[in-house]
Amino acid sequence: MLLSGGPELPRVIDTSPVFGTRGREGIFFWPGGEYAGYWRRVEMKITDILDEASIIQDLRSTSKKGVLQELSTVLVEGGKLPDRDKAVQVLLEREKLGSTGIGDGIAIPHGKMKEIKELVTSFGRSIEGVDFESIDNKPTYLFFLLVAPENSAGIHLKALARISRLLKDPSFRNRLMEARDRGDLFRIIAEEDEKF
Repeated sequence: MLLSGGPELPRVIDTSPVFGTRGREGIFFWPGGEYAGYWRRVEMKITDILDEASIIQDLRSTSKKGVLQELSTVLVEGGKLPDRDKAVQVLLEREKLGSTGIGDGIAIPHGKMKEIKELVTSFGRSIEGVDFESIDNKPTYLFFLLVAPENSAGIHLKALARISRLLKDPSFRNRLMEARDRGDLFRIIAEEDEKF
């Protein structure tokens, strides 16, 4: 694919996906044909923002607020969030706009805090299920929580889209529910993450 810039802008030649990477690469040329540079776009992976320590294999809470507290606590304990109560407040404010329970047993609660500098995430699984006011009115079992810096719309949206895409696969959701422990959950997420 060839994208042309204006008379003062370089043209971009976009090549095929980069072998052995998770992005694309290309070359810039000035209008006269002179080489202007190289670029590479790298796709976001869930494992770039989620580590094993941020996974809760068995959420104990049976309420929306309780789940948000548990998922925020693990991030505070890992030094990724400064204040659990502030995070929960931000997340509950977002829930007032509409539940982040998107159906099929999935919720992706998310919000923004000016106190952090990078996107952070945690994952939790509820064996019994939680009434998260999901759009399909069914219990929620799998939770990805995201907290982003205040001025970070791009990465925030990319993470939401990536998580939603992975969780569309019923077999992936089933494997998460059947996982034995936290290490198993992280391995399953990492394996699915590498498929895309």
